[in-house]
Amino acid sequence: MVGSVFTGEYRHAVDDKGRIAVPSRFRAQLDGGAVVARWLDTCLAIFPKGAWEELAAKVGSLPMTDPNARLLQRQLFAGAFETELDRQGRVLVPQGLRSFAGLEAEALVLGSRDHAEIWAPDRWADYSRSLEDPEAFAQAIAGLGI
Repeated sequence: MVGSVFTGEYRHAVDDKGRIAVPSRFRAQLDGGAVVARWLDTCLAIFPKGAWEELAAKVGSLPMTDPNARLLQRQLFAGAFETELDRQGRVLVPQGLRSFAGLEAEALVLGSRDHAEIWAPDRWADYSRSLEDPEAFAQAIAGLGI
């Protein structure tokens, strides 16, 4: 999906109804609808509809005889919620997903290439602290071929 790279880090409030403002830079990419889902590292992901459908197709092509494929399918799709942005550019995050991600009064919305991620600020601080050591970071990405 050319032109739909999500980048940046933004802090937003979580209102009483569980709505979180989507950064204005991300809104056009989510105009056709979005999916909010449980994601890796105990955060949430916001996928544009097209990127979600691409991911769903990849997961659908995995062999269902593989227990890990079934685990991924159940975890991903059971924790997903289709939504659209409201007029103020907010997305509703259901209570179950907010609890999963540890979201309370504030959330960080981060770009992550083909999707955005929603993190509880304290969880993101802990996670990103582990990336501060340049040697550990280099070692973690060494086998990726970049």
